[in-house]
Amino acid sequence: MDFGFSEEQELLRAEVRKFLDQNASLERVREIMTTDTALDRALWERMAELGWVGLAIPEEYGGTGLDFVTLIVLLEEAGRSLFPSPLISTVIAARAIELAGSAEQKSRWLPGLADGSTIGGFAYLEEEDLHDLAGIRALGKRDGDTIVLSGGKQLVSDTVTADVFVVAYRTGSARDAVSLALVEADASGLEVDHFPSIDPTKRIGRLRFDGVRIGTAFQLGPDGSAGAAIEHLLDLGALLVTAEAVGTAEGVVSITAEFAKQRVQFGSPIGRYQGVKHPLAEAHVDVESFKSLVYYAAWALDEAAADASQAVSRAKAYASETLPRIGIEGVQLHGGVGFTADYDIQLYLKRSKWLRPAFGDADHHFDKLAAVSL
Repeated sequence: MDFGFSEEQELLRAEVRKFLDQNASLERVREIMTTDTALDRALWERMAELGWVGLAIPEEYGGTGLDFVTLIVLLEEAGRSLFPSPLISTVIAARAIELAGSAEQKSRWLPGLADGSTIGGFAYLEEEDLHDLAGIRALGKRDGDTIVLSGGKQLVSDTVTADVFVVAYRTGSARDAVSLALVEADASGLEVDHFPSIDPTKRIGRLRFDGVRIGTAFQLGPDGSAGAAIEHLLDLGALLVTAEAVGTAEGVVSITAEFAKQRVQFGSPIGRYQGVKHPLAEAHVDVESFKSLVYYAAWALDEAAADASQAVSRAKAYASETLPRIGIEGVQLHGGVGFTADYDIQLYLKRSKWLRPAFGDADHHFDKLAAVSL
């Protein structure tokens, strides 16, 4: 059995790396992240033309029809460059429609998500900060053929660029009495607030529903039928941000190792000293460890393996604990200059802080694993 990537996947990695090196250097990333949307539309359109935005969307709807393992290759390289884009949000929105949408809804929405002309968002988290079905409190009340939404969503990624949001809402008191619907960004009664993030390459916001009316064309499946789909989307989101974390962590190690070769103290490059070599070696081991967990989790989700959710939680918990520490050590090994805006290492530290709570922190995922073992 071959546990490595295929030749085609390695070719994809090389092409993505070449594309980002040429078009999204850290200097360019710094320019993009200072814009209102933190998105270079021209680059986004080129990525879509190359088939990368729709990589995991079925071919019949304009996508490439590849698996999550292949998508991981793309996200690793994006994470290494800190490339700002709504790729993860769009992938999750497309997956929600693929899982719960009707044939008509798939035909209407998936082609636009695949070609990049439509940007998706996923709104599930609320003030209780619970990354599970119990945390969904936004209420959808039926009024004839429509659903009237009330409540709100917190820390929604890419609100500033999203054209349509996949929204999770409650239709009953039972834990799994939850539903999914599509809400367009310009829908009547929807208020969207945008906020800065600790990571300037990421944009977040808040949605507030004041009588947003959802017709049957925008409801993804029958009332109260979306519990399994939402749990899958939460696992998928955790997997995708952790895949980006692999590239981010490798970027920290690479940048810091290069700095250690060039920075001279007491007549020698600081990379010769054990106080520098050992933390870098330990960081490398940690990266390789949660990288392996990510790869298995992606395979497990692709194959709908019985332990897929646990595999995702293992990867996300490990990454949530180790990446922030790796980011802090990278800054510390740069000395005082590591904290200055002139050095790129501080951008990686900020990404690590963004990643930690995204789709559940380490405590959340350890609790999930503990619940399974009880």
